[in-house]
Amino acid sequence: MTIPAVQPWMVLTLSSFIFIVGLAGIVLRRNILVMLMCIELMLNATVLSFVSFSKIAFDMTGELTAFFIIVVAAAESAVGLGLLIAMFRTLRSVDSDQIRLLKE
Repeated sequence: MTIPAVQPWMVLTLSSFIFIVGLAGIVLRRNILVMLMCIELMLNATVLSFVSFSKIAFDMTGELTAFFIIVVAAAESAVGLGLLIAMFRTLRSVDSDQIRLLKE
């Protein structure tokens, strides 16, 4: 008994679902930590679609682009968490509505 291959449309459907969940999380949530996690979800969905298109086209460009996206995502989370810690030390909250208080 052989295991059937995963079709590219299945991977792209999963990727779009993950991206939509991340986008909904950014729009609906106010906690900055959750927003950062949703941005990571969106970046991972993009990586998944790049790899899928790369496999369809038999080209390594999508996988190389995915590698650079992962590197940028790691840097983004390091900088974002640093800013989040600084904000928490100042305001004792990680709510995005509290950022307006820093402007005043």
